[in-house]
Amino acid sequence: MKIGIVIPAHNEAMTIAKCLASVRAAIEELPSIIEVYTLVVLDSCTDNTESIVKAAGIDYLCCNYQCVGQVRNIGIRHAITNDATWLACTDADSVVPIDWLVRQIEHISHQPTDMICGVVDIDSWAHLTPQTRKDYIAHYQDKMGHRHIHGANLSFSTKTYLTVGGFAPIPCHEDVDLVRRFEAKGYAITWSNRVRVMTSSRLQARATEGFAAFLTKLEQNK
Repeated sequence: MKIGIVIPAHNEAMTIAKCLASVRAAIEELPSIIEVYTLVVLDSCTDNTESIVKAAGIDYLCCNYQCVGQVRNIGIRHAITNDATWLACTDADSVVPIDWLVRQIEHISHQPTDMICGVVDIDSWAHLTPQTRKDYIAHYQDKMGHRHIHGANLSFSTKTYLTVGGFAPIPCHEDVDLVRRFEAKGYAITWSNRVRVMTSSRLQARATEGFAAFLTKLEQNK
């Protein structure tokens, strides 16, 4: 088995070092028989994200799509050309726990699984109102069988990804679109709160309708 980890990044110099360090730590927890290929896809970066990735010794691609669906797709397909059979997505503003990959392997080993939809934890509530936190917690289902979809914590098999056609070239909700096509094909999806990622609570969105936009709407509705 070979896992391909794909991380899109657009001007993430402030966060990507922690992301990559956490991914490296998670890889070290895997048994030696499992290979891992990690790739960062740098999209229209104008800061020093690239130099940080280079210093970390991580493979990378550069593009100018400004479209997260396209960015994820070229990264995934590049990982597949490097023989990845299982693909794990996270984001450059996120930190994965040390058991992130181990938990995925456990799910794959114990039940038929074509895709795993994990959950996210918020890295800080300090700049958000108490009402936003209350509304978020009321909305979020932190349990097995949840129905949340996060590009920052989404994994799937190479075979099924190629069968459904991969991430669509759309600027937002590319993760939701992919999951819906997996569902339409009747593929086995594990909705797990054991596979977790810590993600940024920043309100400056990279994707127009991404997680930051969701938090912003909660703030505006307080």
